[in-house]
Amino acid sequence: METLREKQTRFAMAVPGLLQKAQELGYLVTLGEAWRTPEQAIWNAQHGLGTVNSLHTQRLAIDLNLFTAEGLLITDDTGHKDLGAWWVAQQPDFRWGGNFTKLKDFDHYSLSIDGIQG
Repeated sequence: METLREKQTRFAMAVPGLLQKAQELGYLVTLGEAWRTPEQAIWNAQHGLGTVNSLHTQRLAIDLNLFTAEGLLITDDTGHKDLGAWWVAQQPDFRWGGNFTKLKDFDHYSLSIDGIQG
């Protein structure tokens, strides 16, 4: 059974590949939120911006900002759709926020734990 710390390490080691794939797909990328305090997760949930059980609080998620080659921020699933498909194909417990059923979160990439996917 994989411990939380082992999952965190596996996730952290996979993120560089995610960044490289974004570049291969022709996108510029900057880092978004990778760690969130439990208090911030509660606030986000209360305001419809996320869930209390966010994988960000366990260091198992990262948000990536994708930009076109011209430097325009992508705010829909453009780019993220291809990158997300690649990400979830890497390992069976990898998740992409564009596949969430309740609240789409296109810039969210994570590793699920204990049934938590977001």
